[in-house]
Amino acid sequence: MIELKKIEQIAESIARLLPAGSGAMREEIRTNVRLVLESAFARMNLVTRDEFDIQAALLTRTREKLEELERIVASMED
Repeated sequence: MIELKKIEQIAESIARLLPAGSGAMREEIRTNVRLVLESAFARMNLVTRDEFDIQAALLTRTREKLEELERIVASMED
């Protein structure tokens, strides 16, 4: 789970390592680093924190519904 903001921060940190007078080259490298990282993370099937949080919330609601249905079935069996 990697946040897109983190990828941008990494790319910016790498770009800042370049000499100050290399404005256009610095921006091009920052963009290329960001694209390479995004591509690499996409191939690893990672998800963003937002996607993870959505799935975690969905799982919680599903678990609660299952527990409710189990209680209903148990009361019907008695």
